[in-house]
Amino acid sequence: MSFKDWFVKRSPLPEMWREHMAEYYAPKNFNIFYYAGSLLLLMVVLQFLSGFLVLAHYIPTARGAYDSVYGIMYDVHYGWLMQYMHVDGVSLIFVLLYVHMARGMLYGSYRSPREIVWIVGYTTYLAFMAEAFFGYVLPYSNLSYWAGTVITSLFKSIPFIGGWVTTLVRGGPGMSGDTLNRFMALHVTLVFMIIVGLIVLHILYLHKVGSNNPDGIEIKASKGPDGHPVDGIPFHPYYSVKDLFGFGVWLIIFGAIIFYAPTFHHIFLERTMSTPANPLKSLPDVTPPWYLSPFYAMLRSIPNKNAGIILMVVAVLFPFVLPWLDRNPVKSTRYRPITRIMLLIFFINFFVLAYLGEQPPLPKYFFAERLGAFIYVAFFVLLPFVSKFEPTRAPPARVRFRAH
Repeated sequence: MSFKDWFVKRSPLPEMWREHMAEYYAPKNFNIFYYAGSLLLLMVVLQFLSGFLVLAHYIPTARGAYDSVYGIMYDVHYGWLMQYMHVDGVSLIFVLLYVHMARGMLYGSYRSPREIVWIVGYTTYLAFMAEAFFGYVLPYSNLSYWAGTVITSLFKSIPFIGGWVTTLVRGGPGMSGDTLNRFMALHVTLVFMIIVGLIVLHILYLHKVGSNNPDGIEIKASKGPDGHPVDGIPFHPYYSVKDLFGFGVWLIIFGAIIFYAPTFHHIFLERTMSTPANPLKSLPDVTPPWYLSPFYAMLRSIPNKNAGIILMVVAVLFPFVLPWLDRNPVKSTRYRPITRIMLLIFFINFFVLAYLGEQPPLPKYFFAERLGAFIYVAFFVLLPFVSKFEPTRAPPARVRFRAH
């Protein structure tokens, strides 16, 4: 028996390759939006590599954190490259996450039989939010310090145990070196491992039920004499080669941002991150990173703190029940014009909320924030009624596909 035969007979890898790559049939009408999933995998790998190299020089103490970050930038060979890769990579991950989720909402990828795929995917998004927040505090700049103070103070609103939870999270009554040690442990190990596990589950559940497509049609319903979907093609080599091309284009974009616009007009890296933490000098306005700002805008749209927190939590949890709010038998919004318009308004409103969340808390923004919060909640509240009675066009029996 040759070594190859011996290895194949004992290893699960060849079977996993056939099940998830060579013999996994995906719809043949994927479009450019489907690059987001594979690009997210690439970015997670790059974040792990750059984060590992940054971690080798980081000092998680109140006195040393900020100086070590700037030492990485200016004293470590190619430290600036690793630092910008890590910082810019976070924002680009959230760009891809929002594209990925928007595509799923447009084409009904949260509908049966993919409810668990959607729930696991959205949970991954929330885990990325937690991972980003913990990493945001670690540089211990003045913005990091006060952002951590503001966000952790939200736990005080929990009835009865709020103060205890806040102290537990911070490692003391206020932000300190103990907080950095806890946040670094969560950022580097626990939350990252949770993200990796959720990504694996997301892929396994997806390959169990099959990928959706822009037409929202189940390709497994039409199979050829060989038992394979007539509207599907093997993931390898067709989509694996496509993804390699996407990797190349994306890395060019990523490199251009790192070398020519690393702060991206101070959207990816705020100006106030350039001063060390000072507990005696609070900032006039503490705003979160752009990818968290839509929910922050909804939080402060209500003057009452507890009511604002409840609204923010409800806004975060609403997408979990999206598969059961949509009651229309047609999945894709290609054939549902009213839902498509609602989704476009929802997406635009989300971007407006992101902009408002980055602005100072001035009275001129209050009405817009409240209107944005109302539109966000109204989408989920109205969807069960609109989806049940809206007129639709009949989807085709097979996927629409035009060979290039």
